[in-house]
Amino acid sequence: MKCLLTQLSLLHPPNFPNYFKNTHILNPPSVFSGFLGSNSRISFHRSRYFSEVKAMASIPKIVKDPESISYLNQREAAEVDEILMGPLGFSVDQLMELAGLSVATSIAEVYKSGEYNRVLAICGPGNNGGDGLVAARHLYHFGYKPFVCYPKRTPKPLYSGLVTQLESLSIPFLSVEDLPVDLSSSFDILVDAMFGFSFHGTPRPPFDDMIQRLVTLGNPDQKHQKSPVIVSVDIPSGWHVEEGDISGEGIQPDMLVSLTAPKLCAKKFSGPHHFLGGRFVPPPIVDKFKLNLPAYPGTSMCVRIGKPPRIDISALRENYISPEFSEDQAEADPFDQFQKWFDDAVAAGLKEPNAMAISTTGKDGKPSSRMVLLKGVDKDGFVWYTNYESQKAHQISENPNAALLFYWDALNRQVRVEGSVQKVSEEESEQYFHSRPRGSQIGAIVSKQSTVIPGRQFLHQQQEELEEKYSDGSSIPKPKFWGGYRLKAELFEFWQGQPSRLHDRLRYSPVETDGTTVWKIERLSP
Repeated sequence: MKCLLTQLSLLHPPNFPNYFKNTHILNPPSVFSGFLGSNSRISFHRSRYFSEVKAMASIPKIVKDPESISYLNQREAAEVDEILMGPLGFSVDQLMELAGLSVATSIAEVYKSGEYNRVLAICGPGNNGGDGLVAARHLYHFGYKPFVCYPKRTPKPLYSGLVTQLESLSIPFLSVEDLPVDLSSSFDILVDAMFGFSFHGTPRPPFDDMIQRLVTLGNPDQKHQKSPVIVSVDIPSGWHVEEGDISGEGIQPDMLVSLTAPKLCAKKFSGPHHFLGGRFVPPPIVDKFKLNLPAYPGTSMCVRIGKPPRIDISALRENYISPEFSEDQAEADPFDQFQKWFDDAVAAGLKEPNAMAISTTGKDGKPSSRMVLLKGVDKDGFVWYTNYESQKAHQISENPNAALLFYWDALNRQVRVEGSVQKVSEEESEQYFHSRPRGSQIGAIVSKQSTVIPGRQFLHQQQEELEEKYSDGSSIPKPKFWGGYRLKAELFEFWQGQPSRLHDRLRYSPVETDGTTVWKIERLSP
């Protein structure tokens, strides 16, 4: 986010208290009159901006083609920022916080902290530098080890506060003189947060030298075996905001994080990772500038523009960093250990922690796997519900044995469970069926699972017929072909990912001791 409080030019630094009055980039009255005037199609006092209908109508569409995305010129980018900080009521520190968080989440999306841990944020004296300071703070909390080079500090409370926040986290500040000659030997990621879209002129020391050092790292003829990746905030420092790298000798970043909306120079970006951040663009701005932007997925603060680069699948790997899982930490009863790990997955906020893969085989010995949801677990076993005429049900009728797999990615954990399978009681199935939402009850009747159907409309037609049939609110009967299964566990394996593939694997298997069944715990080689 490069606000109308433009980047501090080292050539002509603006007088901030009078900046809005003196700026030559825009004529503020014309901006506000164009946005709020009587002839504007958006009037804040009478608009439907605050209505749900208006908000829903202006939600950005999913944009797959980068060529169809909106790009802003310098004047438009500045006008957007002035509107955000004027009639829309945003403050500079709000936008800077959201922008810095967007940069940090974009980095974390591609460059995992296990492999790219050491981050140097090179921050300029203006808002672009402020975005870099905020990003460094978030990266620290994401598990990275950030360093900050901030040679020309801005003597304003906002920036001083950001410095204090970083210092309270013991994040090192390095002077230009403290930086190693070879940046590639000390850092994995270099965040270019020196200058943004409002900078103009020729960079002065020490930023001219810093830009040249980043250029050198990006030069294929001088690239080390493993150079640090370069991440530019909004635009690569030194680029023209509209024409890009005019000289052809500028920074060539590996990642560009555009903020609010991509600037025209982003069309010249040729690196593998282009993200959009700054999830704060409201409908009035979308409408006024006719913005066509990609939709942000879920609750993410960033979204990729264009397709991800094709990669070598064999090169994909994760170096797991986890607490060790030792025998003396393991519960004696595997059901207690499972409940402990399941509670951890729930507490971590993982999506559908009860999702599990179930593998079955029929008499032909051919295995099949699919994802289902765990709906109950106790000492008697693991329960799920399904259609008794589905493929897995037919396989279970021929071979009543199955394997379950739970995978909790964010915790670097998985649990395998093997055992025999039998149907739960009809009473138990009835009770669960009627606890489900009515839509799910109707869906269970409509779906003749695993059978071939002529099209999706076929399902909708039957759904509508049943909704009409039970529109009076009467009880929906459970179909005979629907119910639950219970897997009686006969083997557990708990897996905890560890560095260098030396994972923890503890297996529980039942053994008879003096007529009593106890669980034997054994460590398996990874």
